[in-house]
Amino acid sequence: MAQLSMRIDDDVKKKAEYACDALGLTMSTAINLYLVKLGNEMRIPFEVSVDPFYSRSNMEELERRIADAKAGKNMHEHELIEED
Repeated sequence: MAQLSMRIDDDVKKKAEYACDALGLTMSTAINLYLVKLGNEMRIPFEVSVDPFYSRSNMEELERRIADAKAGKNMHEHELIEED
């Protein structure tokens, strides 16, 4: 059997160990399950995506609005909404 060595953030490891324990698995078994699925299916066996909030265009727009606010431009006051 091959041996795999990796570095992982302490907090990530702690949370993963907690989840594995709750599932009745060792960390080694959980990682083996992941690698078996990866090898058999030739894909990461879960969705990997980026939150669209952090897209380049959205971040540029947010930076522009922050710069405008700091410069006192495009400032809008809103009436408070009274709740019954």
